[in-house]
Amino acid sequence: MIKHLFTFLFVMISFFASAQEAVSSPQMADTFRQEGKIYVVISVIGIIFLAIVCFLIFIERKLKKLEKEVNHELHK
Repeated sequence: MIKHLFTFLFVMISFFASAQEAVSSPQMADTFRQEGKIYVVISVIGIIFLAIVCFLIFIERKLKKLEKEVNHELHK
């Protein structure tokens, strides 16, 4: 049974890998680049990435503060 599962898995992986070769270049990216909109797309992606990083830093600081409070309460 496991052999059949692995065989099916490898066949599906090779199928999806061969499907990737059908497109020579991303047409949407070329269109955005020609119209000058690629910079807007990259800017939006960058802003979203920075927002996620800032949110994670904020959460990390809060977590450290809570850990210190819990450790302080436990050692009393």
